[in-house]
Amino acid sequence: MLVARSALLFVLAALFEIGGAWLVWQGGREHKGWAWIGAGVIALGIYGFVATLQPDGEFGRILAAYGGVFVAGSIAWGMVADGYRPDRWDVTGALICLAGMAVIMYAPRGAR
Repeated sequence: MLVARSALLFVLAALFEIGGAWLVWQGGREHKGWAWIGAGVIALGIYGFVATLQPDGEFGRILAAYGGVFVAGSIAWGMVADGYRPDRWDVTGALICLAGMAVIMYAPRGAR
């Protein structure tokens, strides 16, 4: 149950961080205005809070593992929001990042 909660929090964090960055991008680069940028900044702030809800208390571990989620989530976001079509290397790289995330977060930790 702890792994499922953690995975859900990573997905939620990805939605807020990637969505927030996308909103800022749209507001600035695509000239949609300050309202989009403001909404993006708020979403990015919520992302920062969501990360604190992870069961593991190690900041470095959480952010390092989230990096893998961010890579895969960014590709998925691009597909849905912008019609981006990843090639096999994009997909392979994203899967490698997710595997790394799983090792960092969920490998058994015991005696060293």
